[in-house]
Amino acid sequence: MASVAFAAPILPGKLEAWKQFNNEINGSRRKEFEDQQKRVGITRQRVWLQQTPDGDMALVVQEGEEPQRAMEALAASTDAFDVWFREQVKDIHGLDLSQPLPGPLSELFIDYMQPAQRRGPDYDLPDFNA
Repeated sequence: MASVAFAAPILPGKLEAWKQFNNEINGSRRKEFEDQQKRVGITRQRVWLQQTPDGDMALVVQEGEEPQRAMEALAASTDAFDVWFREQVKDIHGLDLSQPLPGPLSELFIDYMQPAQRRGPDYDLPDFNA
């Protein structure tokens, strides 16, 4: 299982719209969201709100077999929910999900889990002594 994490700034004045977007995903549009996640290959997605003196951010972690391919599938999809989802993300975050995300993918540096909870092979982590 692979994972990808990224921070998506919430545009000034868009925090309430972001909360409403998440309420819809967790409520009235939950089934459509679950269908989307299955369709693009995401097995788990978590989103946090991080409020900072420099502005609000959504912290997103996606897990699946190939999260990068999932983003590509979402970018190309013509499904009505996916189109709505991309429009919301563009309005709230200023990110156009029909285009590759700006910059390189995030890089994992620490992945700790108590040994009794670990499943599968360990992740390859950078060697800071090299």
